[in-house]
Amino acid sequence: MHVSRLMLKDKKILLGVCGSIAAYKAALLIRLLVKAGADVKVIMTPGSVNFITPLTLSTLSKNPVLTDYFQVRTGEWNNHVDLALWADFIVIAPASANTIAKFAVGVCDNLLSAVYLSAKSKVYIAPAMDLDMWVHPATQANIEKLISYGNIIINPASGELASGLIGEGRLAEPEDIVQFLISDISKALPLLGKRALVTAGPTYEAIDPVRFVGNYSSGKMGFAIAEELANKGAEVTLISGPASEQPPLNLKLISITSTDEMLEAVERNFVKSDIIVMSAAVADYKPKKEALEKIKKVDTEFSLELTKTPDILTLLGEKKSSKQILIGFALETENEEENAIKKLNRKNLDFIVLNSLRDKDAGFKSDYNKITIINRDLTKESFALKTKKEVAVDICRKIFQLLK
Repeated sequence: MHVSRLMLKDKKILLGVCGSIAAYKAALLIRLLVKAGADVKVIMTPGSVNFITPLTLSTLSKNPVLTDYFQVRTGEWNNHVDLALWADFIVIAPASANTIAKFAVGVCDNLLSAVYLSAKSKVYIAPAMDLDMWVHPATQANIEKLISYGNIIINPASGELASGLIGEGRLAEPEDIVQFLISDISKALPLLGKRALVTAGPTYEAIDPVRFVGNYSSGKMGFAIAEELANKGAEVTLISGPASEQPPLNLKLISITSTDEMLEAVERNFVKSDIIVMSAAVADYKPKKEALEKIKKVDTEFSLELTKTPDILTLLGEKKSSKQILIGFALETENEEENAIKKLNRKNLDFIVLNSLRDKDAGFKSDYNKITIINRDLTKESFALKTKKEVAVDICRKIFQLLK
């Protein structure tokens, strides 16, 4: 599958089919969307079933085709609001002059028009009609209204029409409709074609088979950053220590436990990465020797000799190329900005994200964080307390600026 087609993978697409001779092309469109990995549901207007059968479209979409508010035999209700909320995108193809007029003025006399009026997602409308109908001032005025409502028009093609006339009005070819969707989606994906590496969570350093040296990191911040980067089109590899967070489906997860394991995983993926966000709370020390058996509680006192773990971020800073963006985090309790700036310079970072243990309701385990971003030129930007998902958006926005 071409990489651009992957953008439709797992997308929920609601396809509206109207009464037009071009309705047969809906079958070809469904095949292409399903082949690209999309989940397709179909709503047909009452007039469209005269041109192609619901059975054909349900077979191709692998979902029941809906034509009315309820199923006559079972009385099952097709909730137009739920259908509209389900969809990532709504595509009307072919869109007849009649349906376009209904959408323009808010007529709601069938299931498709009710779903349209309930839509929260983008709506793509691909008109199909005879030349005279398409160029009529009424149709053109309705098209302008639909554009003003925020709908996206996939312009009809020119060619021979069912009436025998030659001109504009043919439904765009299914391949062109799919490519239009991909191109439009791409506009909202500033990181398309970029590879990102994100680390998250703690590392655990074994004392014996049942005990470890670790920290309270939940991994929430790193997971949120990884998800935001993936949502913006990046191909993301997330390397995480032990964490209870569920990873998004649109990225690759590598689970590790110790700092040495994280170092190995990072080094395997570093060179091919354009963006590296090191948000993991890596243990600074580990037991010098790991006991092979559980240490018994015998003596009143117990001493544990520790040794430094590898400084992964410093190693990456030494290796990074001018084309790579490297971001680090600093969790401080004193002399916060001073320590963060030293880390920024020492580890050759493009910017550092500073957060403090002094900030109430922020940091480890919390769903919230309060950060200050310090740039390479030592300019800084401070943010209010936000959810970690919102903080991830702020961090990724800074990344976009560096890529421009």
